Amino acid sequence: MKGDLTRKYSESFLSLCNLQELQKRRKARQLHGHDVGNQPRQPLWVIEELVNPLSAAAQHHFSKWVENPEFVFALAYKITRDFVDSMDEILQPLVDKANLVGYSCREEWISGIVIALSTYLAKEIFPKQIELLQESSSSDASSTAVQARVSWLNLVDLMISFDKRTQDLISGTGLLLSVKDDENWQRISVLSVFCDRPDWLEIWAEIERREVFASLKSAMENENNWSKRIEGAMLEYGSDDCKSPAITGAVKHGLSLIIDRARPIPSIALRAEFIRISASPIISEFLGCMFRRCQEAEGLTALADDNALIKVSQSINAARYVESTLAQWCEDVFFLEMENLPVVGEEGGSVFQQEINQLKEFRSEWVDKISTVILRAFDARSRDYLKNKRQWQEHSEEPAISRAIIESSGYIQGRLSKLEDGLNVLDFVTVWRAVATGVDQLLFTGIFAGSPKFSNGGVERLHADLSVLFAVFQAWCLRPEGFFPRLSEILKLLKIDERQLRDSRMVTDKNWLREHGVRHLTAGEAEKIIKNRVYDA
Repeated sequence: MKGDLTRKYSESFLSLCNLQELQKRRKARQLHGHDVGNQPRQPLWVIEELVNPLSAAAQHHFSKWVENPEFVFALAYKITRDFVDSMDEILQPLVDKANLVGYSCREEWISGIVIALSTYLAKEIFPKQIELLQESSSSDASSTAVQARVSWLNLVDLMISFDKRTQDLISGTGLLLSVKDDENWQRISVLSVFCDRPDWLEIWAEIERREVFASLKSAMENENNWSKRIEGAMLEYGSDDCKSPAITGAVKHGLSLIIDRARPIPSIALRAEFIRISASPIISEFLGCMFRRCQEAEGLTALADDNALIKVSQSINAARYVESTLAQWCEDVFFLEMENLPVVGEEGGSVFQQEINQLKEFRSEWVDKISTVILRAFDARSRDYLKNKRQWQEHSEEPAISRAIIESSGYIQGRLSKLEDGLNVLDFVTVWRAVATGVDQLLFTGIFAGSPKFSNGGVERLHADLSVLFAVFQAWCLRPEGFFPRLSEILKLLKIDERQLRDSRMVTDKNWLREHGVRHLTAGEAEKIIKNRVYDA
């Protein structure tokens, strides 16, 4: 434009800007004193008038490219890019002159083109994609269904790429989006199509889920992916190797792909919904696979052999790694924004809170089962030892260590050593502590059932037997007797010199018990033990 045409255009542009500013002030006066919440942001009228004729002309070309949407996006981007600098250089000074505060011509121009393109996609492109998917679902040919899903994903790829390029036109100048909330973000994103049609978002999420799970299914069935480990995979607390099987790397990669697809969606609620539909079922499928593997191991040998322990350990390690990964992800701002959304679920917390809890329950269940299996085997090997009450009254110069205790302790050492090699550090600690607690209770109940008498030789024999047992756990702690509180305190009571027991009633005194380091036995139990102590003449 030159000469008089430029002057007339500028006058018309300013007049329309002034009219919008007057309308804006009038509306503000009308709404003064009323609680109307957040009012929708009005687009810049002058830019709308520029976009509308261009959009109408472009749709003539768009209609020829229904089967080739990449041309549609290419033309839309070319129009956006070719005129965007003119918005800053020519039109922005006029908007500023009209005192229209808070408007960027560059941003409004991009928003106008994006909205026009989104409208065309919603009216022309997506209905044909839906039709293609419906036809493929009724067709017997699997290739047709695959083509329909590929076509949909290709369209989404084009939309994500277009959004990135157009948004770069804003951020590339050093400008920031005026307000980065959902409403303003939707104005410059063609993915806002899904905000108006959440049913299309569900279709997209389901397609993404199927694509990722299809690749994971074969990986989960490959036994090598369970026997091999991820090198350098660390837990969230500390630097210990979590010994996670390689399959968890594939699961993490698949979930990462889905989450990356959700990031450009211009709505926090819809991002959470997309992840809920696509990512959460994959975690549930993986959890189901681990559960079936553990059940298979339990059904074959009741977790009695090394192979069964290894198989269950692999699943526990995998659950620990995935749980750790999800917990780390949920600390990211991307997920923190979703925490208070009702779509997240009944349990509250992060978008993956339900899955994290399920993984914790799975680990806890199978760690308990491993501990229980070890304790049952220890109980079976110790049965004769516990029934032999006479051994505590025998006199010998050098107390002999019970063969049954040696065998039982050796069994525990063998099982725990195998688990130490195969199980991650945190869950292994839980196992050996549970075993120690169980053995403490089992021996306490078994040895003192029937109130056996303890001679000096019997006390020495019990001390020697417990020393063998404690030595097994010394590989994993400095003071193993601390994890056998009842047995340790019984030994303390039995070793008390007869002269210190002036009156058996003092044993029931809590202060006296505390002074002698007895905190886990009741006064009644302590009194019973002391009464059954037989001191040699």
